[in-house]
Amino acid sequence: MHLSADETFLTVRWPDGAHSRYALQWLRDNDPAGFHPDTQERIFDLLSVPDDLALAEAEAEGETIRLRWTDGAETRLARDWLRAAGSGRRLSTLPPVLPQSWDGDFAARLPRHAGPAVLHDDEALTAWLTDLARWGIAVLEDVPCEAGALEAVCRRIAHLRETNFGLTFEVRSQPQPINLAYTPMALPLHTDLPNQELPPGFQFLHTLVNSATGGESLLADGLRMAEAIRTQAPEHYRALRDVAIPFRFHDGGHDIRYRRPVIREDERGEPVEINWNAHLADSFDMEPEVTAAYYPAYRAFMALTRDPAYRIALKTRPGELVGFNNRRTLHGRSAFDPTSGSRHLRGCYLDWTDLISRLRVLMGNAKASR
Repeated sequence: MHLSADETFLTVRWPDGAHSRYALQWLRDNDPAGFHPDTQERIFDLLSVPDDLALAEAEAEGETIRLRWTDGAETRLARDWLRAAGSGRRLSTLPPVLPQSWDGDFAARLPRHAGPAVLHDDEALTAWLTDLARWGIAVLEDVPCEAGALEAVCRRIAHLRETNFGLTFEVRSQPQPINLAYTPMALPLHTDLPNQELPPGFQFLHTLVNSATGGESLLADGLRMAEAIRTQAPEHYRALRDVAIPFRFHDGGHDIRYRRPVIREDERGEPVEINWNAHLADSFDMEPEVTAAYYPAYRAFMALTRDPAYRIALKTRPGELVGFNNRRTLHGRSAFDPTSGSRHLRGCYLDWTDLISRLRVLMGNAKASR
């Protein structure tokens, strides 16, 4: 192994002949001594060293690389860690389970799990969360139709996300509704709250009563629609990805607005998030030329949301809890007749990063116990 340094970089030639280059400021910033031993948060003050930080000596000592700086400080870095980290290698923020898209045929293999097991068994919880991460939807069965049951399940994952609709919300026909969900009308496929700075990542709907005629839950994978648009009309896909449109929710106590594109990609360049709610889309305010070019893409995506080939329909039973990725899985319902019976679902939200964090920890614990 050979180490050499100039005023900006340390270059390492590894025993197999490969070369790696590291910025000196990066090496000092990642000194293990600069992290709290318990929290692993950085406590090193980057401004405590000069802009022209320089190395006095660099040498390999067994499995460690020792760096001595001109200010007298020393940094010791594990050789394997140094080779794996830095040098332009991006740290992944991808979930431990990557999404797989689906269409209407998915109804026959919709993942179902036992609610009581998820409440008490980490393996069962891991299996449920894995399906939620992979497919963007999974059903729990036999969740008690009683107060607190929804919260108990979801708090096995993380804290609940409160919105202007509350910590939980009751989906049923109401007088003077503030949202179309609180009517017996049909709801076209949509995602919730794209008007928020951060739309909720996952939504959970627990069926308490569903005896009315109609009221089937409609679900579809927005990622499969985005893939179809990308293949069939790349110019439409680019418009939906690149043009941010305004969304707005307002009632007597709120006026919540945000601008975002319909499609967001991840670090792989793959569609990973869909923000679609034609009811909450505000008046498009782009330049006229942009607006005229955008509408064909917007209409093309809307047409896919109406295509039965992409959606599944569920007449959920009392005790069933449907969880789904709200920034991927579009949901809606058919109209129902409130005079024929009752339809009452309880809902809540969790943030995407909290659910994925829980899954990472559970998978890590399972791996460590083997």
